[in-house]
Amino acid sequence: MNAWFWRCVVAGSLLSAVLWCSYWWSRCAVMALAGVLLLASAAGLQLGVQMLLMRRLLRRRAVALPPPAVAFRAWLGEWRCALQIFGWQIPFREHAQPDALSAAVLGASPQGRVGMVLVHGYFCNRGVWNRWLRGLRARGIPCAAMTLEPAHGGTMDEMVGDLDRSVKAMVRATGRAPLLVAHSMGGLVVRAWLKTLSARERAQCAAHVVTIATPHRGAWLGRFAQRLPARDMREHSAWLQQLGLPPEDVGFSCWCSSSDNIVYPPDLAVLSRARVHQVDDAAHIQLLCDARVWRHCLQLNAELQGGPNQTMGLAAGGGS
Repeated sequence: MNAWFWRCVVAGSLLSAVLWCSYWWSRCAVMALAGVLLLASAAGLQLGVQMLLMRRLLRRRAVALPPPAVAFRAWLGEWRCALQIFGWQIPFREHAQPDALSAAVLGASPQGRVGMVLVHGYFCNRGVWNRWLRGLRARGIPCAAMTLEPAHGGTMDEMVGDLDRSVKAMVRATGRAPLLVAHSMGGLVVRAWLKTLSARERAQCAAHVVTIATPHRGAWLGRFAQRLPARDMREHSAWLQQLGLPPEDVGFSCWCSSSDNIVYPPDLAVLSRARVHQVDDAAHIQLLCDARVWRHCLQLNAELQGGPNQTMGLAAGGGS
């Protein structure tokens, strides 16, 4: 569903540019080029407005702001990542990288290996994880990503089934509980899924959870949402209140940023008892592409591979 929507956006933008140029080029070349430039800059302008709103709210809530130069670089980086992900990966490359759950795909047996299950965020699909899937497969790490449905109008509780099937396929292939890595809304879907499991099932299915820019306590921008599931991501929403705290027997690591243009202030992306990793120079989608997050997840995977003692240490949580 989301792939179809973003294909329409891309096609509509290209068609608009062609029609604009066709009309204006013979009349006024400057007007033709100005219109195309405005269309090409639309995403950047929208992201810029989000960044300004973010900085205004942080000032109002007396939260430290990153320097303007850092915020400017984050805006440019977010623009680049957004164009790549929403203009190419989500609409056209959703199934470009397959799950790696077999020796035929991995090049080695997945049995005994700790895999990674990757969970996308709002208005996205599994295509956002293409680089991760390719990189993990190259390292022989079992990996899987699903597309959460229903994409529009449904609740995050209804998306739990897609996640559950993906995790259990990973457990069957490896015989080990996987590391779950979730971006934005995906972290809330993981928490809703964990809530449906018994303690025994959690031990079998979730070694550790890394959330990246997840609105654990809602998002200020959620007040403008009119449809589910975005409406449930408002600050202090009834759904978030019912979700409660995650179980203590599963460890969490939370990544957040003071330049996040969607989930702000950054403490909204943090859980109590979680390992907290805060940066200043990455925006919302940019965090998904951040090399520091990638290295962190690889390190966690290696520690979990070491055995039960390593898993217990991660589950203990604590700030860092």
